[in-house]
Amino acid sequence: MNLQVPGGNDISQTKNRSRNVAPYSGLCTRCLDNCVGNCEVFKSSLRGREVIYPEPFGELTAGADKEYPVDYSHLNIMGYALGAEAIDEANPDKAIFPDVDTTTVYGHMHPVRMRMPIFTGALGSTDIARKHWNGLAAGAAVCGISLVVGENVCGIDHGLELDKHGRVVRSPEMERRVKLYKEWKDEYGDIIVQMNVEDTRLGVAEFAVQKLGVETVELKWGQGAKCIGGEIKVRDLDRALELRRRGYIVTPNPEDPAVQAAFKSGAIREFERHSRLGFIDEEGFRRTVEYLRRQIGVKRVSLKTGAYGPRELAMAIKWSSKARVDLLTIDGAGGGTGMSPWRMMQEWGIPTFYLQCMAYNFAKKLATRGEWIPHLAMAGGFSTEDHIFKVLALGAPYFRAVCMGRALMIPGFVGDNIEGVIRGSNGTKWKELPPTVKAFGEKPEQIFATYETLAEKYGKATMDRMPLGAIAMYTYVDKLRTGLTQLMAGARSFRLDTLKRGDIVALTDDAAKVSGIPYIMDYGMEEADKILNGG
Repeated sequence: MNLQVPGGNDISQTKNRSRNVAPYSGLCTRCLDNCVGNCEVFKSSLRGREVIYPEPFGELTAGADKEYPVDYSHLNIMGYALGAEAIDEANPDKAIFPDVDTTTVYGHMHPVRMRMPIFTGALGSTDIARKHWNGLAAGAAVCGISLVVGENVCGIDHGLELDKHGRVVRSPEMERRVKLYKEWKDEYGDIIVQMNVEDTRLGVAEFAVQKLGVETVELKWGQGAKCIGGEIKVRDLDRALELRRRGYIVTPNPEDPAVQAAFKSGAIREFERHSRLGFIDEEGFRRTVEYLRRQIGVKRVSLKTGAYGPRELAMAIKWSSKARVDLLTIDGAGGGTGMSPWRMMQEWGIPTFYLQCMAYNFAKKLATRGEWIPHLAMAGGFSTEDHIFKVLALGAPYFRAVCMGRALMIPGFVGDNIEGVIRGSNGTKWKELPPTVKAFGEKPEQIFATYETLAEKYGKATMDRMPLGAIAMYTYVDKLRTGLTQLMAGARSFRLDTLKRGDIVALTDDAAKVSGIPYIMDYGMEEADKILNGG
């Protein structure tokens, strides 16, 4: 069984000519020497390295479509006909799903409370994050969830100002991002600034914490979509040269005369700006965490690690335990990105389901020895309320939240496009509202089901300036919350910390073997036998 066929994909705007495709190579079974295209090899013969990345850059997010042997669809959620946890009494008039508590808390000495057990993936230096930041930042704040500012935001800022030591003294883009979230934030949620190699060299943590009042810094080891550093594309030669001077890897080398000539002739249309690979060791990790806390004044330190193997996962959990890291986010393969190499995203790393099962086993092993376990979060392709339930149940009691990337960005796109038509802003490409939106009306209060709920809380004047992307995100998260409360009520768990591994079953032997969750035909049989054999 082939799990993923290469050769043509919408992500690279390629497709096979033939209806028959060799499953392993992805090439047409009949490859003609006079074919006019457009399979991936054909296009790569013309554009080379451009075909590695999703297109068009800055206007999309990309998600892997490889079908793994086991995933979260191999689990089902259990419901019960008796009992109720985390509620005063098992009474049908009191145990109602709207009263389920979906708030969660993470953090060691300075905990953060969120209204929902979700937060955004790292929204960094890609154009799509920058363009839609207003709605995404305000939306996360209004929803009461945390927002992660990704890597390289300062490093690519056109207005970046450095001191004589090459450290950030001003970054208008980072300032804008932090200010927007804080403007809409109440007592829930937090803004987290991520750090990679270049960010560390530029002193981004010092700037964000001491100048902008950021309280949480996230160290980054990697992510589920790629095993190298972050990248963006640059379509201006002077800009490519500027980023190279700032210390980034820029390919092809914009200082090379042959490359400059190719760019001027149009053969090369863009450059890639890459971050460097990070290298870790326990002593260096511990020193960094202590430096952030003691020297800079960071209240919370989090760690983001990618879809690496058991060794790196064990290091992430063990070292985070010893350093008292506030939140460890584990990002599995199969998620999404704004700009990862497509084949890399398809073919590298441990898929999310397998990785979470590993993380649970590692955390349990440490816990049984009495070692402190950091609060854990899982990332890697989640978008629905049942995903949230399954992740928290599968990882109970160690997992506190789900990190959502592409799913939480979509409402921002939708709302911004609607705003562009209705309010004439955001540079939307929509000329008018499409039928999919017009079906519900042509005014925000008609289109968004939660508009009046927000209007009651914030008032009309505030609603007139609230980004429609924020209203769209709130509406989407309201759907997630409602669905999650229904599932939890059915499982008779009225608070998140009462979810347990016994609330899910495995539908396949493979899923049971990987996860340790009982196979559906074995689940609860001992208790059933006692009932059947009783008097």
